[in-house]
Amino acid sequence: MIESSRSPELPAGLLMHPQMIAACRARDFSAVFRIVKTRAGIYPSMIARRCDLTPSRVGEVLSGRRQLLHMDVIERIADGLRIPGHMLGLARREWETPVGLRDAVKEQPRPALPVSSPSASLPGPEVEGIIALTARPAPTPSTLLALRAGIEDYWRRDDQHGGETLRPAVVGQLRYVVGLLNGTSLGAIRHDLHGVAAELARLTGWMYFDARQYTRARSYFTEALRFAREIDDREFTANVLACMSLQATYQDRPGDALALVNAAQDEARAAVGTTPRVLSMLSLREAFAQATLASHAGTHAAIGEARRQFERIKGSDPDPPWVTYFDEAKLVVDTGIALGRLGEAATAEPLIADALRRASGTNRRGRAFHTFWLARTQLQLGKLDHACQTATEALEPAASVGSERVAGHLREFYDELAPHRREPAVLAFESRLRDLLPARVSASRRP
Repeated sequence: MIESSRSPELPAGLLMHPQMIAACRARDFSAVFRIVKTRAGIYPSMIARRCDLTPSRVGEVLSGRRQLLHMDVIERIADGLRIPGHMLGLARREWETPVGLRDAVKEQPRPALPVSSPSASLPGPEVEGIIALTARPAPTPSTLLALRAGIEDYWRRDDQHGGETLRPAVVGQLRYVVGLLNGTSLGAIRHDLHGVAAELARLTGWMYFDARQYTRARSYFTEALRFAREIDDREFTANVLACMSLQATYQDRPGDALALVNAAQDEARAAVGTTPRVLSMLSLREAFAQATLASHAGTHAAIGEARRQFERIKGSDPDPPWVTYFDEAKLVVDTGIALGRLGEAATAEPLIADALRRASGTNRRGRAFHTFWLARTQLQLGKLDHACQTATEALEPAASVGSERVAGHLREFYDELAPHRREPAVLAFESRLRDLLPARVSASRRP
């Protein structure tokens, strides 16, 4: 159905709600329709339009006078409301798979290449794929080592430069691993390959999130969850849910953010051997959600739990590699950011400043991101000169990394300077901004 392919997604928190899960499992569409009406604002007329049903039929279902049993109708509901197929006992729907993972390659007419083109002598991607299928050896433990080393390199380069140019390579690597998983003689290595696929899918989702392409990010995060579920890796499932929670705060959906991070905490507590570092990181993600909800008590409780768990960390803890970034400096800066979101700028400022002094490494995006947070906090406190000086320090790392999230913080800070445009500190900042990032100045001035 063409219309359903363009239907907006339901909130992630709604799809994970126990009532929604139970209603879908029982195929109780009266309950499903009521839930999407009350919790997502999708009224009966909209349900009818999305699912290619008549309004009267939807009304009968809502009143309990009609049941929907035909498979084609159930499939239309899944597609129209964007309910994942497994929730209704259906096969995976086509729209659930990110475009980058779809195996089908549609034949399209291709214009003739100029004779002088250097690429004319190179095989096309279809030929490369055929050759790869015939030459691909069975994966071995060394294959896993190479794939994991590649993931570590991708993360490092993403932190330094952003993911825009890396993303095609990561998606290609993911497709390669998915191809291996479709093999028939993997044996014990299948479990580890699922873990690699989950990591690659999460990395791709993170890159799309950093680019503020939220729908694609969510698709890949969902793929990562599926791969992690295949091997019952509850700790990694918690990690992916935490990423989705952070994305929800950027989308101004604090209710979803809190539901997702609470689900992440449940997964982590249910896992065997979850380390205090993981629990501390998740508590600070909860603090972000609570602060976005303007919950003073909830934010401070989550921060307190994060500190308590961090104090339990031991050098011998078997931390998963994806959480080792969460050191004391990160604990401090995230605490400051949570308090800044809550509006407690006076407490947040020294924390963020201290964390920036302690931070080391080559994470340019993190440096720019946190420095802009400090500048915005100083501006809230009326320290205009300090804020402009701090923001100026953030411009160089911001210019060297391709990150829409960082650019968004720069634009927001620049907009907050509007009442002070004639002040010398602001003029100096704008001059430096124009030198390093002229396109960002133009974008900020658009009406």
